[in-house]
Amino acid sequence: MNSCIYLDIGNSITKWKYEGKYFDTLTNGFIIAELPNASKIWISNVSSTFILESKPNFMLVESQKKYKSLINSYEKPNMLGSDRWLAMIALYEMNPVKGFILVDIGTAITIDVVDNSGLHLGGVIFPGLYKIRDTFDHFPVSKEVKTNEISQTTKGAWSIGTMDLIVNGINRKIHDIKINEPDLDIYLTGGGVSNLEKFLDFSYVYQKNLVLDGLELFANNVG
Repeated sequence: MNSCIYLDIGNSITKWKYEGKYFDTLTNGFIIAELPNASKIWISNVSSTFILESKPNFMLVESQKKYKSLINSYEKPNMLGSDRWLAMIALYEMNPVKGFILVDIGTAITIDVVDNSGLHLGGVIFPGLYKIRDTFDHFPVSKEVKTNEISQTTKGAWSIGTMDLIVNGINRKIHDIKINEPDLDIYLTGGGVSNLEKFLDFSYVYQKNLVLDGLELFANNVG
């Protein structure tokens, strides 16, 4: 009962870390009462549908103005998604004097930039691939897609067009950021990376569980 659980509730996937091991399930089927007993459950919840009860051992995390020398650029710090903040904490702790560009590819795609001083310069958010495709769910989708092509079928045209929209958006934004911040390393995280990685035209390092690792670091720092 002395162990903590670190819980990341996302729009599509819910993940948790317990006794050094990582677990995940679909958010729409997740039941928090089925988690192991724990002295505290540290929670990041960015789901628009998951309703979280209030319990004494539930520690809901919001973004703060500052974590050590990592500075949140938002005028209202808690308006920055806790998942974005916690992922930045995890990368910051890897090397506190080295800035980075973080791309999180999930239901939504976020790109955040932190300079070498630890200042969060800001970021962008746009819909993920499946969220865009869901807007016209009557269009069929091909599993195998090549970007920067055209198609003679609705299925191919929609598949290529939506993939191009996402891939070109990420690639262009990274290139724009790199003009002003050429020395920053690029990190990718999120469940949608495998769908897009072969189309990205920049070098990056993949980190799988940044939000959970950042949540644990945040909890240990708070005490």
